[in-house]
Amino acid sequence: MKPLDRHSDLTPEEKQKLLDRILSSPAYVKAYEDVKFLQRRELRPIRLQLELLKPEMVLAEHKIKSTVVVFGSARVMPPEQAREELAQAQAKAKADPADYDLAQEVNRAQMRVEFSHYYEEARRFAAIISRAQQSDKRLEFVIVTGGGPGIMEAANRGAYETGCRSIGLNITLAHEQAPNPFITPELSFQFHYFALRKMHFMMRAKAMVAFPGGFGTLDELFETLTLVQTTKKRHIPIVLFGREFWKRVVDFDYLAETGMIGWEDTRLIAIVEKAEEGWAHIRNFWKEHRSSSRMP
Repeated sequence: MKPLDRHSDLTPEEKQKLLDRILSSPAYVKAYEDVKFLQRRELRPIRLQLELLKPEMVLAEHKIKSTVVVFGSARVMPPEQAREELAQAQAKAKADPADYDLAQEVNRAQMRVEFSHYYEEARRFAAIISRAQQSDKRLEFVIVTGGGPGIMEAANRGAYETGCRSIGLNITLAHEQAPNPFITPELSFQFHYFALRKMHFMMRAKAMVAFPGGFGTLDELFETLTLVQTTKKRHIPIVLFGREFWKRVVDFDYLAETGMIGWEDTRLIAIVEKAEEGWAHIRNFWKEHRSSSRMP
């Protein structure tokens, strides 16, 4: 391009080209509309603030007063799906009895069938507590999950099937996790930062419920226990579903016997089997703390 004579008048076309260059420059985009700018490393504090503010403001607008957090494995299947997969695995293994991998898949499928009843229990628990707490349009004890499949789906589904609202706090992962279809659309959020997601799990929580799960469930359970033990979070009921599972995974009594925790810390947890037991424990806890919560 031939340099312009700075002292000569520009033609309208030349002026428009210069103007177009300015308008198309990334520098001219408003800061709050510039996605690339907001994604810069230096802007991380702003992104953290936004991830705190957006869900907080939306939940406040929808008058969500308190929540019950439900954690559990994303791998737990509905019973009918688990039984179908077991039948398929058995058929393949029968066709090739010498194949070790197929035999192992049958074992895994049998385990999935065994644990599938927790899907139904999470579904029933969410339905019971949602029906009890949202029947008069009071948005107390709203079910909140990580928004994914498995136990999370079951809990959101239980609320959905009673015509009640529920919340999903999804997060971007290396293997993309789509939200389950039972979350209330206007209460479905997506996070980038685990830390901010954890904060939103706890900010309105009046109970924490954990079904059998893996690293993620254990992480959330122990973080909640630590927050309550250290009084960073007010005392809330913490309910674990599945006595056999939790007794094998974590020996809380042994922790107390060795002095790693106090015996009083073991009383932070209630282990139950049925949805009705879990709801009764939460209900009784808050009846004893009536000044801190409205209960039906």
